[in-house]
Amino acid sequence: MTEKGYGVARIDELESFPIPGQQGLTWRPVRRHFGISSFGTNAYTAVEAGQRVVEEHREQDGHDELYVVLAGRATFTLEGEEHDAPAGTLVHCPPGTLREAFAAEPGTTVLGIGAKPGEAYQASGWEWVFAGVSRLEQGDEEGARQELKAGIETYPDAWQGYFNLACIEARLGNKDEALAQLERAVELDPERVPKAAAEDEDFDSLRKDPEFLAITGQAKTAGSGA
Repeated sequence: MTEKGYGVARIDELESFPIPGQQGLTWRPVRRHFGISSFGTNAYTAVEAGQRVVEEHREQDGHDELYVVLAGRATFTLEGEEHDAPAGTLVHCPPGTLREAFAAEPGTTVLGIGAKPGEAYQASGWEWVFAGVSRLEQGDEEGARQELKAGIETYPDAWQGYFNLACIEARLGNKDEALAQLERAVELDPERVPKAAAEDEDFDSLRKDPEFLAITGQAKTAGSGA
């Protein structure tokens, strides 16, 4: 961002984050780079053809989204219909549209832009979670913590930041900090968090820990079955 308030950048100049579990696919947080606060926008680049650049989903929060193929070629499937999308193609998905896209060529980059009609935009907490997990996968432990903590500062009443920070601390062997963050997450959502913790392999090292069982409500279950 310049002193005059505008910004100019090439997509390949932006910070990129490898997406965990999807080798060769990278995320570039365009919104974060420019500090945009009125709409969300991110870019995804596939190194190889055949990689998914837009996951199959319908926007559950009512976002109206536009995808722009910046480079390469993608194949979009919209409500079951396939569409060839070479560089320069615009794909509009109104709220509720089922969509998915795969790279048809190496180096395909797709930019997504969206916001919820009629409401003031608020950045999603998943950006910090995504960046934190990616940094951890790259061996940057402190960077991972800082990303999650920044997300928590932005959304102090959302359980996802605390939960994912607990996952990171558990993976790093920091039991006390992991349990403290997990406890806070449970306080914020006592229904979803215990179920998520019970299924997440990041907590395998704590699976039999009495504090973990108590926080996730499994202590009673374990005791009743004895």
